[in-house]
Amino acid sequence: MFSIILFQPEIPPNTGNIIRLCANTGCELHLIEPLGFDLEDKKLRRAGLDYAEFASVKSWQNLADCIQNNNFNRLFACTTKASQHYHEVEYKPGDGFIFGPETRGLDKEYLNSKPKEELIRIPMLPQSRSMNLSNAVAVIVYEAWRQQGFSPDVS
Repeated sequence: MFSIILFQPEIPPNTGNIIRLCANTGCELHLIEPLGFDLEDKKLRRAGLDYAEFASVKSWQNLADCIQNNNFNRLFACTTKASQHYHEVEYKPGDGFIFGPETRGLDKEYLNSKPKEELIRIPMLPQSRSMNLSNAVAVIVYEAWRQQGFSPDVS
């Protein structure tokens, strides 16, 4: 199984879309507080529709608690600041992917604490700033799952 970690997500429909993605791929979703919305937000529920009951979603007060209470194989930081493209990595079951807030991404201090091998990016045109969060999560999750032959035992 793969895990998705959203560090302080801000936009309810993005998180709702990611809940739906998790329900359809078997990924676990970890939300790191503070959230920019209430988990009962109408926009969040609307985007996630009735998929929340089919997804594993956990909320954590901070990233350290999330990492300490889970056995991630590796934790890849997804950032426009990385040089390694997401498709250049061989993913393994148990890997996790952490994404920063929509308006600012993961902070420099956290990125500098990670080994370069665990920093990944999605290629974009040079003048582009970033992709929509839920789209970026989908691109990376589906590549990791594709590498496992889309096995339902691994998602």
